[in-house]
Amino acid sequence: MIETDIIIIGAGPTGLFAVFEAGLLKLKCHLIDGLPQPGGQLTELYPKKPIFDIPGYPSVGAAELVDNLMEQIKQFQPGFTLNEVAETIDKQEDGTFIVTTNKGTKHKGKAIAIAGGLGSFEPRKPELENLAFYEDKGVEYFVKNPDMFAGKRIVIAGGGDSALDWSIFLADVASEVHLVHRRNEFRGALDSVEKVQALKNQGKINLITPAEIVELKGVNKLESVVVDREGAQEEVVCDYFIPLFGLTPKLGPIGNWGLEIEKNAIKVNNALDYQTNIPGIYAIGDINTYPGKLKLILCGFHEATLMCQSVYNMLNPGKKYVLKYTTVSGINGFDGTRKEAEKAVVKSIE
Repeated sequence: MIETDIIIIGAGPTGLFAVFEAGLLKLKCHLIDGLPQPGGQLTELYPKKPIFDIPGYPSVGAAELVDNLMEQIKQFQPGFTLNEVAETIDKQEDGTFIVTTNKGTKHKGKAIAIAGGLGSFEPRKPELENLAFYEDKGVEYFVKNPDMFAGKRIVIAGGGDSALDWSIFLADVASEVHLVHRRNEFRGALDSVEKVQALKNQGKINLITPAEIVELKGVNKLESVVVDREGAQEEVVCDYFIPLFGLTPKLGPIGNWGLEIEKNAIKVNNALDYQTNIPGIYAIGDINTYPGKLKLILCGFHEATLMCQSVYNMLNPGKKYVLKYTTVSGINGFDGTRKEAEKAVVKSIE
């Protein structure tokens, strides 16, 4: 039996940052993840993808962000159960929880934080004849290694942030980049749309809208795609076709834990601490939903912070928590009590 204070289900960026915030409060964490390494989607799907909305980083690679988070939490010595899926949660009479994985590993914790991202997921695939035949023969659903596209002719389809971001990134890697979208308007960030337009004007991206891919061609591998633009068809020679239409989330075992679910996400009380309908179980990051929810990494960081404070208060009833600033207390400073806070402030003044 693995025992800890907080069992974190999901070792993506939100789950990893929760370890840091818990560590500041002297709370131990153990993380469970079905992937063989920490990082969640960032490591598994987008290791080389640039991320632009992390404070303090004009741009940071997904894998680099995970490496930095791992370095940040190393001092708190979290435990990891990787390549195993959390299957059942059993609440004990004393209020603790036992989480059992698909391989029978048992974990006992005083609280649970579900940070499972989108749950399990698979790419949304376009309805094209012989699509499966060309998978791994020119059709790719994720960009794990941008170097494989160096000097190649790329066709990207989609209108969201992923399609825009990868079109921008690969414009300096591939020999040709064609971006196909069925509408003239894009769903992604305005800044990204403007960058794509600028690259189009520079001749680095061929923007094809409103249009869609209707056919794939090639003998043993993908050689071209047929683009239909308002009834007029043209054949675009290419080495790779990357349809980026988002992911279809599947909650998996999470849906059987008695939690209140809405549109494949766990409902939480965002007015307080992101707790679910089961006291002691929290949901943070992309896995949760509440009015005004934004699926951003930085929002997950915020939710993780409030969750940890709530767990501290739950485990220390009557012990008043005082927000501490690491600039005053340092990482291994006081435990959050008023007396320790006063000592830290006096010391900083001296």
